[in-house]
Amino acid sequence: MSTQFPIPLQNLKPLTLSPKNPTLTPEQRDALKHNIQLCRDAIIFFTAVADAKGLGGHTGGPYDTVPEVLIARALAAGSDTILPIYFDEAGHRVATQYLLAALDGDIPFEKLLHYREYNSGLPGHPERDLLPGIKFSSGRLGHMWPFANGVALAHPGKAVILLGSDGSQMEGNDAEAARLAVAKNINIKLMVDDNDVTISGHPSEYLPRYSVAQTLQGHGLPVEVGDGEDLDSLYTRIVAAINTTGPVALINKRKMAPGVQGLEGSAHGHDVIKVALAVPYLEARGYTDAVAYLKSQKPEKCPLVFQGSSGSAKNRDLFGKVVNSILDEMPQEKRVASVRVFDCDLEGSCGTNHIHKAHPEVYVEAGIMERGNYSAAAGFGFEKGKQGIFATFSAFLEMVISEITMARLNKSNVLAHFSHAGCDDMADNTCHFGINNFFAANGLPEHDHTRLYFPADQYQFTACLKKIFHEEGLRFIFSTRSAVPDILKEDGTPFYKDRVFTGGVDDVVRATSGGGYVVSFGETLYRALDAVISLNKDGGVGGKPVGLVNKACLNTIDEGMMKTLANAPFVLVAESFNVNTGLGIRFGTELLKRGFKGRYNHIGTHKDGSGGLWQQMGFQGVDPAGIAASVKKLVG
Repeated sequence: MSTQFPIPLQNLKPLTLSPKNPTLTPEQRDALKHNIQLCRDAIIFFTAVADAKGLGGHTGGPYDTVPEVLIARALAAGSDTILPIYFDEAGHRVATQYLLAALDGDIPFEKLLHYREYNSGLPGHPERDLLPGIKFSSGRLGHMWPFANGVALAHPGKAVILLGSDGSQMEGNDAEAARLAVAKNINIKLMVDDNDVTISGHPSEYLPRYSVAQTLQGHGLPVEVGDGEDLDSLYTRIVAAINTTGPVALINKRKMAPGVQGLEGSAHGHDVIKVALAVPYLEARGYTDAVAYLKSQKPEKCPLVFQGSSGSAKNRDLFGKVVNSILDEMPQEKRVASVRVFDCDLEGSCGTNHIHKAHPEVYVEAGIMERGNYSAAAGFGFEKGKQGIFATFSAFLEMVISEITMARLNKSNVLAHFSHAGCDDMADNTCHFGINNFFAANGLPEHDHTRLYFPADQYQFTACLKKIFHEEGLRFIFSTRSAVPDILKEDGTPFYKDRVFTGGVDDVVRATSGGGYVVSFGETLYRALDAVISLNKDGGVGGKPVGLVNKACLNTIDEGMMKTLANAPFVLVAESFNVNTGLGIRFGTELLKRGFKGRYNHIGTHKDGSGGLWQQMGFQGVDPAGIAASVKKLVG
């Protein structure tokens, strides 16, 4: 089958517009309509290819904003008063940037067929230097407006375009950026796709009376509200904004994925379009080659088989089910009085959707406001006997460090679930890596009872969560985006099934007499176990078998285990956290304090991501082969 890109983007009609002309001519309107449809068809197609390959992705946001992007692009081509970079703060609209790179000739159209693939340079968020034509890096909601303010100040006389969304506008960063833009009359043009859809649902339902337009007006911005699908009105409003010195916000109302049957107006449109919906869309448009290509694609499955583990379970989803089992045992009056769960629009990714369904009386749909929501959870847990529960991605832990400090100083009770820890299965790539989780343990030793846990499999996760649920203080439990297998004993039975979880105690998963140890945790543990089994099959290292320790309690010291490790000839820490901020950077110091004289090293995430899913761990050298190689290199 031909690998030529089957959507004829080469048929895009040349279009140059001038900000001096406030209306479109019939010819310009026809060309714009043609180009919008062609680009939307391309986005539907290549994002659906990623779905067919099992890579995921996001379709609705890029599809939505094609009209304003193409108008801005044509205006920039006709005027030197517009910076030709289309900054985007909405997180999941990278397909727009890849499409623009192709239209500008920086990459061939066929490159779009590899969206989100391993080592393709097209990960789930734009990253500079990974691909020609990508002019900025982004991915975390609300982080681009403050940045774009600075860009505008660095380019006086230029209008700077910023694509926004009703979801990203919930972030506190944007409130600060809006005030600065107004105060300093920064020449930024904010184009908000106000489609009333975020991942978990509709803001009009879970944040009633929240209005993007009124919020921005309250900050002092001139605001123009209109139909994002009315091209004449949209064009006139954009031209007026360009011709206005200073900040202007355009609120473009539309349904999510307008015109896409099965997705229009749905929260499912935020995610990647399913092949089952893309096929009839493309068939209706007459793209038979595109449909054939789409149907020919198969999911990319991990070919690796791991020794010492079996099965598969998603701990991030398990979180809500285990919490429910605890809440089920409480009388409703006690639940309502003592527990509150705060969602940051990621309930399906963190397992809290199960709590929402079973116990809505304790559930707060709190929108995309991590800082405020963590503090609200801490405020609810301000008194003895009350429990605030908070959940989001591990990457966003970096956003709530100050709030964690204040919660600790207030002796609050917060159980925080940070899913998507590490880099495994992270096609969204570097900005979504959850690798700085130790930032949560930022207190002073005196009176600090912050505890960090990263269980290895479903059995340890369940036992850990049940043990720590009713404890006081700040507790952080981590899980991965990926499913993890069950750790097995040497006899092939589950290591952690029916095992009591004891906080602060490390586990010897494989023992050794006189040999060295690998220390690991989380999703790296089963990979380390495979490496240890392979090394021992080959006679171990230095004639001694290699041992394996699971340190699921990350920031506490098990003195009994440290005594064992301090007498070992070598210790290697293997993790998916940042090598500069993770367990390994501090574990060697603790060993030295206890008289360790052997060889030590630590490995973990140490370079920007590569895209793809399971490949990320191998790319960082923390797959079984990488861990085994590091052991051999350490012993030398």
